[in-house]
Amino acid sequence: MMIRFFRNILLLILLWSPQLLNAQVGEPRSNIAIGVNGGVNFNRLTFNPIINQSWLIAPTYGITARITSEKYFNLLCALQVEFNYSRLGWKENIINQYSQPLPDKYQRQMDYLQMPFLARLAWGKEHRGPMIYFLAGPQLGYCIGEREKRSEEWTEINGVPDRPNAMYEQYGKLMDRKFDYGITAGLGVELNTKVGHFMIDGRYYFGLSDVFNNGKKDLFARSAHGTIIAKVTYLFDVNNRKSKD
Repeated sequence: MMIRFFRNILLLILLWSPQLLNAQVGEPRSNIAIGVNGGVNFNRLTFNPIINQSWLIAPTYGITARITSEKYFNLLCALQVEFNYSRLGWKENIINQYSQPLPDKYQRQMDYLQMPFLARLAWGKEHRGPMIYFLAGPQLGYCIGEREKRSEEWTEINGVPDRPNAMYEQYGKLMDRKFDYGITAGLGVELNTKVGHFMIDGRYYFGLSDVFNNGKKDLFARSAHGTIIAKVTYLFDVNNRKSKD
């Protein structure tokens, strides 16, 4: 039910986002700004059956372009597109079949190229001063590499890892699906100055695709990314048709 809910939101945003560029209900704008972004990901995978995890903390950075198309009353409407490098994956909190902590350590790192397409709604000072904003939209990604990291100490019984419900087949198993898609949403604060736009925001990415195959004979019924993202962005205006706030 939750996946269906997010897919419906994704469809609505896909249908609505192009209207931002052509809307004529409010005061039209055609302001373009480009720049760079960087931040940190806190990522887990939603596994079914469950694997006990903590957050994998890793970097993300890239370039950002924003087209502001309309001001409707005090609401600025824009489309924001990014091209990012992002490291995702999972980090296990390993316990044995009796739920006792083990010294074993394991993490999987996955390097992605990602493109979020975000509808952006902002309130505040358009040219000088602070703004708050909400953004949401679909995100596409493609994995360009993955690697495992495990400790030298590796607890085994009869030659297999000692894990609850015998869940150890993910070790050494390469991902089946490199293409990733889902939906991103978040809130942020922007400071507009004469030298550019400075932003900080928090986002959540809900993956709709699975990393591993999810058929009846496969290991996992679900294996999707869930990412908390903290990001800072700097943009400068390419062309800005100024108007009074």
